[in-house]
Amino acid sequence: MKKILFLCFLYFTTALPSDAFSAIEAKIRPVNEAKFSQWLDMTLSEAVRDHKIAQSTVDKVKSGIKPIDRVIELDRSQPEFKRTFEQYISRAVSKTRTKKGRAYMKEYSSLLNEIGKKYGVQPRFIVALWGIETNFGKTTGGFSVLSSLATLAFDGRRSAYFKKEFFNALKIIDQGHISHDKMKGSWAGAMGQSQFMPSSFFAYAVDYDGDGHRDIWTSRPDVFASIANYLSKVGWDDSKTWGRRVTVPKGLSRNKYLGLQIEKTLTQWSKIGIKKHNGQALPRVPSLKASLIQPQENYSYLVYKNFNNILKWNRSTSFALAVGLLSDKYK
Repeated sequence: MKKILFLCFLYFTTALPSDAFSAIEAKIRPVNEAKFSQWLDMTLSEAVRDHKIAQSTVDKVKSGIKPIDRVIELDRSQPEFKRTFEQYISRAVSKTRTKKGRAYMKEYSSLLNEIGKKYGVQPRFIVALWGIETNFGKTTGGFSVLSSLATLAFDGRRSAYFKKEFFNALKIIDQGHISHDKMKGSWAGAMGQSQFMPSSFFAYAVDYDGDGHRDIWTSRPDVFASIANYLSKVGWDDSKTWGRRVTVPKGLSRNKYLGLQIEKTLTQWSKIGIKKHNGQALPRVPSLKASLIQPQENYSYLVYKNFNNILKWNRSTSFALAVGLLSDKYK
């Protein structure tokens, strides 16, 4: 299972300033185009021979695959400036995103409810993931996926992984799901409104509108169903929510109580002194287990199994909390 989103929303990060990028550029040599061309010839031959990609597909895409120095730069850069959790959440769960999400919930209510019932996922989580990943499909990335993946595979730092994704991307084009010139995505190859890597496309993408293509780029039914299918396959439980913000007693031992590896029932957390953020008692659900996390001082949350399922989508705790908190706005 791979939804590789070390690619997008690297939590807490902002873009490096231009002078910082200049320092990085000085340390990164441009891709050797002659060697890249030689590597590409060999790799495309391998695609035809070992991965059954049609020669006609390779002939169509070959001239458009170019090395992208900027991709190497982004892959190597280590951001120097980070947002606090509070700053991250204020942007991810903004008033604008809340308003737009509510409007989409209303506009697509019939479709979302249908998909939610089919896959066992509350529609509000589908819309929250869609909103945070790509701003409801408006920010999907402008890089050529084939060129980005080829550049990263040639670079060698994670060659085996990106070469596999390159072959999967070729297969997506070969099967007619999208043309090579329209296959755009993030600098690291995450694609469409759901930001799936090519391997995740084959594992989770759905042709919900029945047109013969798994179109996560332009088809809202396919996008929503693909997000729901992902969550369903990783173990989503639509009878539960993700968690809640809580208050903790002063002096609570971090080593003893904090962390996803520590689970207790809500009854046990109540006895320790944990309460809802508004000061009320926790729900009386004796069998429901939760973990206590604290991404920043004065921000404490009890999180349930579904929170861990969001983490399978993106390993960032802040990202998962943003999805949960935004989904709460759509109740």
